[in-house]
Amino acid sequence: MTQSDLVRQLGGERLTTAEVLYYMPDHPALLQRFLWQTLDFAPGFPRVHKFLDFWRAEIDAVIHSVTVSAQGLVSPARLNVAQEIGAAH
Repeated sequence: MTQSDLVRQLGGERLTTAEVLYYMPDHPALLQRFLWQTLDFAPGFPRVHKFLDFWRAEIDAVIHSVTVSAQGLVSPARLNVAQEIGAAH
């Protein structure tokens, strides 16, 4: 059974976007952009690295550059209990 995205995010994974610029195999003077999103662990990004390893082994297009960004969509709630109690009185 696979975990839901919410459970994975609560476990520390972040929505991660990898922007890959690569040379088109038939037109090596042109660059093409490929965007890929997944949930991954920052700062090591093991899923992104696995994806790029697959790309290098199986896809003819040569990578020019990769930009990775990540944003945690879900985080534990942070409450200031003293402020909450003071506001109630």
